[in-house]
This record gives sequence, C-alpha cells and structure tokens, in this order.
Amino acid sequence: MSDMTTVEAKAFVPARDFALSKQFYQDLGFVLAWSSDDLAYLRHGNSTFLLQNFYDKTHADNFMMHLLVQDVDAWWRHVQAQGLIAKYGLKAEPPADRPWGMQQLRGYFLGGSRDRMR
Repeated sequence: MSDMTTVEAKAFVPARDFALSKQFYQDLGFVLAWSSDDLAYLRHGNSTFLLQNFYDKTHADNFMMHLLVQDVDAWWRHVQAQGLIAKYGLKAEPPADRPWGMQQLRGYFLGGSRDRMR
C-alpha cells in the first residue's frame, strides 16, 4: 500500500510591491527564510507561504489566506503596537466572534489580498 500522507500545501501570495510586501510580513512577525528576485519564503513557527513578485488585480482581489493562531488578540495587539495599519495603509478589523464559532481578525492587506487570523 502506498503512503498518501501529505506534508504541506503552500500558497503563492501575490505582491503588487514585492519589497514592501516582504517588509510588511516581516514586521507582522514572519521570518524571511529565503528570497530571490521573484519569490520569498516566509515562515512563522510551522506556518509558511511563498510571496511572489507577481501581481494580477483580479487574482489579488480574490486571493485569501487563513492563518490559525493560538491568540488572535495577541496578534491584534502586535499589529496595533507596531502601527502596521497606518504604516502600510491597511484595512483591518479587530478580532470579533463570528457566527461559525471562531474569533477572527480580518484584514485587507497589500496587493488587495484578504488575510484572516483565527
């Protein structure tokens, strides 16, 4: 019998301004593990994604990323303490209880992508 265990699925996140987006995710708390002119590998704990030097408005406007965290309030405090909303011109909502039983922070970040933390 073959082993069909998955190891990971990694999103390729679009970036309108690649350098600015890399800095944003680092300011948010991600570690830039590797980068080239076209791609950046970012991680925070066991969560990783690839930021790409690629932007298509339709794709970016429909792209979403969901990050499950232990303490969404701690992430919100970090966003506020670092002044990330003003620094990067973000739209973000404080954590709130959602009808599906999770507390969620919603943000509309660089390049139009919608990121959610629960």
